[in-house]
Amino acid sequence: MHNPTPTRQMEKQPNQLLWHGVFLLMLLVAVFGIYKAVQAVDYTWRWERIPQYIAYQAEQKQYAEFDGTVVAEKGQLFLQDDLDANHRQAIAAQGAQVAEGDTVFLGDTLDTQLSWTAGPIAWGVWVTVKLSLVAGVFAILLGTLAGLARLSPNPALRNLAVTYVELIRGTPLLVQIFIVYFFIGTVLNLDRFTAGVAALAVFTGAYVAEIVRAGISSIHKGQMEAGRSLGMTAAQTMRYVILPQAFKRVLPPLAGQFINLIKDSSLVSVISITDLTKAGREVVSSTFSPFEVWFTVALLYLVLTGTLSFLVRRLEVKYAKSN
Repeated sequence: MHNPTPTRQMEKQPNQLLWHGVFLLMLLVAVFGIYKAVQAVDYTWRWERIPQYIAYQAEQKQYAEFDGTVVAEKGQLFLQDDLDANHRQAIAAQGAQVAEGDTVFLGDTLDTQLSWTAGPIAWGVWVTVKLSLVAGVFAILLGTLAGLARLSPNPALRNLAVTYVELIRGTPLLVQIFIVYFFIGTVLNLDRFTAGVAALAVFTGAYVAEIVRAGISSIHKGQMEAGRSLGMTAAQTMRYVILPQAFKRVLPPLAGQFINLIKDSSLVSVISITDLTKAGREVVSSTFSPFEVWFTVALLYLVLTGTLSFLVRRLEVKYAKSN
């Protein structure tokens, strides 16, 4: 007797080439729309101003440390002290501002070198990365502890965790930054960076706590019973059995939360931390090119969040293979 074809096999697969073409068409329409919008704006674009605020070649001058005479030895220039022939200062051949036989006085320029230096936007990226990284580490620690406390049989711990999560999630991050910096920071004498890290860590930790709680709750209770039956304590079972399994499940939402952390870090610019957003504002005020600067800032945020998403996907694949 002929076996009927399963319904799943009878379903017609979508034409991959056709739908890729539809996607490209939609992308072209979006690009064309942006192009027409740009054309409609009466604005002179000056993209050539932007690179120097990311990285530029700065002049570094070397000055004479004493009075002396320029001498040459084996193709190398030196400033020789008039009072001590053994006291010399090397002079770079490339960019030298003096020649053999010149008399030089203390403070005169000997040579000028060009070296690549990070601009304000690049420094802003570095501050954003450092701020997000440090705040992320503390948010994981705080969120994990709060998430475990949410599941604790101890009413005091459980109520404390609930109060923390609901209080933090129920108030805006901007308000929390102001409170931490102007009130708590003043009492504890915290600098701007520390206050910014604290505000971001406390805010993100509340969301991490809920993610951790949900991840642990998704593990079957039999796992805890199995660990206890093997002679483990509740803490050991949680550490070696429950948490490793929960981590695999909470990895995607944790990644989303840390992507939000990178974007939320832009709010610390209100307390004068020169992150990427504040650096962008400073560059706009000096170049009067707002569109170019903010497009560049948005692209750099996209690079940061995209890199994090890529790393998390690699982790997901790694853990999927280890199962």
